[in-house]
Amino acid sequence: MIETSAQEPEYDEAAIRFLSVLWGEGYLSPGGPEEVDRVLSGLDLAGKQVLDLGCGAGGVTLHIARTGSPAHITGFDVELPVIERARFAAEQNGLSRRVSFVQAAPGKLPFADGSFDVVFSKDALVHVADKETLFRDIFRVLKPGGVFAASDWLIGHDGDPSPDMKDYLAAEGLSFGMASAARYLSAMQAAGFVNAKAESRNAWYCEVARQELARLQGPLHATAVAAVGAAYVEKNIRTWTAMQKVLDTGEHCPTHLRGEKPGGDVS
Repeated sequence: MIETSAQEPEYDEAAIRFLSVLWGEGYLSPGGPEEVDRVLSGLDLAGKQVLDLGCGAGGVTLHIARTGSPAHITGFDVELPVIERARFAAEQNGLSRRVSFVQAAPGKLPFADGSFDVVFSKDALVHVADKETLFRDIFRVLKPGGVFAASDWLIGHDGDPSPDMKDYLAAEGLSFGMASAARYLSAMQAAGFVNAKAESRNAWYCEVARQELARLQGPLHATAVAAVGAAYVEKNIRTWTAMQKVLDTGEHCPTHLRGEKPGGDVS
């Protein structure tokens, strides 16, 4: 993930262990490799330079390295615990030559202009409140003809969050800077992206989250408790219960995003 301040890590070892039980080893967001592949659908990554922005514990980065055949993929995150876990996983899987992980403080991305053919992100941009500055920086590090492909957690409107959304955000306790699809697209277009698109994934995650909650309360409960303790699991059951309400109303709206930097040719 990426965030707006350099405070104590939000994704510590307990969070990494818990989310790995729920979503798979190295994954800090839902959907597993299948959802990653949907975000990247239609893109040929072979021989390309790829950035995984807000890479977390590296599960997504390693999946792309294995299946997309990029020349190199760089995972970036501001939090050291997840980067350390990602580096270890790359070594364990024999991928250290094709994958690297960079950790740096929040702010301007630590990469030169035009470094990447593709910038990918999986449910991490929600941690950055200033979408306009964020997309200018993503645009900067892309090569001409480069592609931005991501999913993120959006809110369904630009007004004040509903009481149910406020309850969910309080239960989550993370630095979420949620914005609407309209604001994302406006920020992308202002940065210079063309063919900017947003596709709601609310209906998909409504059902997936319902299944996740049922698994936490049932077949995964003992495994999760063994990993992080009963209190941590119960807190997250309360969080998922609160999240389901705003998913069902559409106020919480996971979304796929895509845009292109003019010039060049990336298919």
